[in-house]
Amino acid sequence: MKVVYHEDYNQIYSSDPASAPGRILAVETELRGKVHFLAPVAATREDILRVHTPGHIRSVEQEGVYDIAAMAAGGAILAARIGLTEPCFALIRPPGHHASASSAWGFCYFNNMSITLEKLKEEGKIKKAFILDFDLHFGDGNVNILGGRGYVTIFNPSAQNRSEYLKSVEDSLARTDADMIAVSAGFDNHEADWGGLLKTEDYTFMGRLVRETARSNKGGCFGILEGGYNHSVLGKNVLAFIEGLSTLDGK
Repeated sequence: MKVVYHEDYNQIYSSDPASAPGRILAVETELRGKVHFLAPVAATREDILRVHTPGHIRSVEQEGVYDIAAMAAGGAILAARIGLTEPCFALIRPPGHHASASSAWGFCYFNNMSITLEKLKEEGKIKKAFILDFDLHFGDGNVNILGGRGYVTIFNPSAQNRSEYLKSVEDSLARTDADMIAVSAGFDNHEADWGGLLKTEDYTFMGRLVRETARSNKGGCFGILEGGYNHSVLGKNVLAFIEGLSTLDGK
């Protein structure tokens, strides 16, 4: 399977956990030899302005993180384009699901998912999108930007019981007829990470559900990295999700 990755994602651009040394390397090392890596180009200013205000963009520039944030958004765009015809995952950072139009928090700067879906919708590549955001933390930025735009349904599972959590994901995907299934994939709800709820095999299960839904709806699917901070398990969890996405290909 194709995975979008750029060596710039290894930069230490801030002191927050999303920029911690070795985080992206831990995933890249686990995936090496098992996927085909593709390098993106940065999102354009026009792409970013689809969802963010000029003032917010200036604030990101002033923080000195515009280039890496634009590269993350570009990685999400490439993954989604590939996802139109085959499943794809974007190993990107900074994450984005806490970024709203004019503000951001939670280690985010630009909303990678919103930039991407707005671009695809404007280009006529998709009609309806379903976002599964299984990060531990509620993706308020995704909701703030896309929640009122009509063509997007967003599901943030929140059950405290593992089996109920997975059943809610299964049920929500079963109800959608979206032609693009997009995943804000945060792995910080793993039993060895901050949330302590999910097992590694649960990410395979959710990845398989995403792919099966996309196939059933005759559409596409992709995922982009959000949270996940225990470097010793992050790579295994990302690989598990990718294996689920690619199950129907037998590879």
